[in-house]
Amino acid sequence: MVDFACKEFEIEAVIKCGLNLTKAELQILKYFLQYGQNWLTTEKIAEELELNLSTVQRSVKKLYERKILIRSQNNMDGGGYFFVYKIRSKKDIHELIMEIVNSWVKRVDSELQSWADENQ
Repeated sequence: MVDFACKEFEIEAVIKCGLNLTKAELQILKYFLQYGQNWLTTEKIAEELELNLSTVQRSVKKLYERKILIRSQNNMDGGGYFFVYKIRSKKDIHELIMEIVNSWVKRVDSELQSWADENQ
């Protein structure tokens, strides 16, 4: 639990907000955390979480683009390929969230400075 002035935040809410995740994306992130460094397919995730495959594919793509997941291409013998994903370390995700939080702190500081400078 994080206490910020007039409001307390569960750490899960900080992660969800900091990374700008939807409910499904957060659910998938938590699923990856359960499996550690195992490679997973979107089909397996959709089946296990009972989510629509296209929802999982969109969510995994966003998590990959935000550098939360690592992607690997597996080539099939008869041609074609499919992707598998695994989560980055909690340390990496922590650093990513802290970059976002520190950016927010800088913006708040700038806004407060502008506010303090008004009508002086």
